[in-house]
Amino acid sequence: MDVQSNHTINESDLIKGCLEGNRRMQELLYQRFSPKMYAVSLRYAGKNEDAQDILQDGFVKVFRNLHMYRGEGSFEGWIRRIFVNTAIEHYRRQVNVHTLTEGHENLLEAKDSSAMDNLSMKDLMAIIQELSPGYRTVFNLYVIEGYTHKEISEMIGISEGTSKSQLARAKGILQNIIKNYPKPQ
Repeated sequence: MDVQSNHTINESDLIKGCLEGNRRMQELLYQRFSPKMYAVSLRYAGKNEDAQDILQDGFVKVFRNLHMYRGEGSFEGWIRRIFVNTAIEHYRRQVNVHTLTEGHENLLEAKDSSAMDNLSMKDLMAIIQELSPGYRTVFNLYVIEGYTHKEISEMIGISEGTSKSQLARAKGILQNIIKNYPKPQ
């Protein structure tokens, strides 16, 4: 089967095949959703290697818990939630291993003048990657995923006030970097 036929298999047949242990269906599910889930993983990861780890861990969880999907809501949304939670777990492990230094962002060098319209999505993602893990995680959960500060505080084990503070700091850092981003030549 080629990649094109991957998209002709409907989701329910794909899920059923995976639950039956059909390796080809598992491969097709991975091919169908890995590009989007890699993008989700990369938003939370500090580097490509970390995003690959999140991607691998996330798919292990998807296949391990596939029997729990009830068909309510979007299947892609269900998978996405697993990846967000996997990224948060990855963040928690990093915080336990490395001391979070809030002063890290002060080391970022501002570039010469520019504005938001000069940024491509790739540039914006690279700028978000420059945030410390704590700021980046709160920013992604709040701005991109749409979680409340209360939900974020429960997910990553910080207070609501800390979540709000980290979001404000992340936005300030991003605004400063974007304001000083170089104009294309």
